[in-house]
Amino acid sequence: MLEIIIGATCLILGGIIGYVLFRYVLKGKYNTMLQNAEKEADVIKEKKMLEVKEKFLNKKSELEKEVQQRKQKISQVENKLKQREISLNQKQEDLSHRKQELDNQQNKLDGQKQVLAKKEEELERMQLQERAKLEELSGLSAEEAKDRLVQSMKEEARTSAQSFINEIMDDAKMTANLEAKKIVIKSIQRVATETAIENSVTVFHIDNDEVKGRIIGREGRNIRALEAATGVEIVVDDTPEAIVISAFDPVRREVCRLALHQLISDGRIHPARIEEVVAKVKKQVEEEIIETGKRTAIDLGIHGLHPELIRIVGKMKYRSSYGQNLLQHARETANLCSVMAAELGLNPKKAKRAGLLHDIGKVPDEESELPHALYGAKLAEKYKEKNEICNAIGAHHDEIEMTTLIAPIVQVCDAISGARPGARREIVEAYIKRLNDLENIASSYPGVTKTYAIQAGRELRVIVGADKIDDKQIEGLSNDIAKRIQDEMTYPGQVKITVIRETRAVSYAK
Repeated sequence: MLEIIIGATCLILGGIIGYVLFRYVLKGKYNTMLQNAEKEADVIKEKKMLEVKEKFLNKKSELEKEVQQRKQKISQVENKLKQREISLNQKQEDLSHRKQELDNQQNKLDGQKQVLAKKEEELERMQLQERAKLEELSGLSAEEAKDRLVQSMKEEARTSAQSFINEIMDDAKMTANLEAKKIVIKSIQRVATETAIENSVTVFHIDNDEVKGRIIGREGRNIRALEAATGVEIVVDDTPEAIVISAFDPVRREVCRLALHQLISDGRIHPARIEEVVAKVKKQVEEEIIETGKRTAIDLGIHGLHPELIRIVGKMKYRSSYGQNLLQHARETANLCSVMAAELGLNPKKAKRAGLLHDIGKVPDEESELPHALYGAKLAEKYKEKNEICNAIGAHHDEIEMTTLIAPIVQVCDAISGARPGARREIVEAYIKRLNDLENIASSYPGVTKTYAIQAGRELRVIVGADKIDDKQIEGLSNDIAKRIQDEMTYPGQVKITVIRETRAVSYAK
């Protein structure tokens, strides 16, 4: 029992001592911690306040700058507005001054109109008085005198006009002929190119006749393979040291000739080798065609041609027209066009371009039912040539209407190049037939007694009876014959029709 009481007493004492320790010792530490925390809070608060103040000051400076800039802009705008206002005020003052001046001038004009009206009334009154006096003196009314005067003036004017027209016509004819001759002579003198004559047969020379057997091959397989690959006809006959290559396409003949040359030089001649060589030669010829077209364009100073047009120009090297090499003809025509256009004050570059391309319709890659002039114009339009060039190409045989001055130049230069002596060959029978047709057309007209085709068919002289056709009908007859020849015949160049009417008196002295 005593132990229990002692234990309880110890517990009570221990509790009292613990409470005292807790209250005074721990409470002092807690107060110290609170004080430290409060001090740290004050420090953080001061830092934050400083940061806030700094940010506030920065924002304030930025806003002040922005406000300053806006004030400057507003002041600038205000200055501009003031200047505009000043200028508008000045313009308004000027307008008011001008309006005042116009009003003054209008008042002056009104006054002058009134004065003129009075003068017109006075003049009209004086004219009536004069007319009355004239009618009284002449015994004719004003209308009768007017009619007589007008009639006499008409007769005089008609006579003077007819005389003046005749003088102008004669002078124009003489001047036009002289100027045309000068231009043509200058063009021909300044441009002279060689003319190559092509035909439908190429002769391939060989060293000996033993090569012919190798070309023919066993049972003719080599020659058949070569003909099939090139599209030509090869004639191997008794002609010594020669093989004839026949085809209307000069490009095919050239491919066959080059292929034969390579095959004979190589010595290996069999169908497989023939096909290989022909394919290689075709590629070489195509490259040469393109190179020829480029070189031609560079020589003539023509730039910007479509690659396909360059290839077509190169193909002209292997084509001929009436025995005249087409590329040489195109180059000659281009140079003539350039010279003639320069003489007439036109653009020589456009004329030269049209002259070079005027016959591209003769070397089509595919057959066309259109005439070569129209087909050439279609090709030029397809490859983005200008309308002036297309019209000159299509109109150089009068198949469409000429709309530019370059078109007649191309037509004339084409005729000059084709009709000059030695430029083209004609078969004798066709030449004679053309002369006979010219004479027969002229002889079919009434009043014609004799006809003569001279100067290789470039001039037709027509003799008419003096008792059947008078001088006024000669010019009409000449135009009719020219139109009929133009419609019914095909000929290079142009034909001059000369109608001669003469009266002969024959007497005999016995």
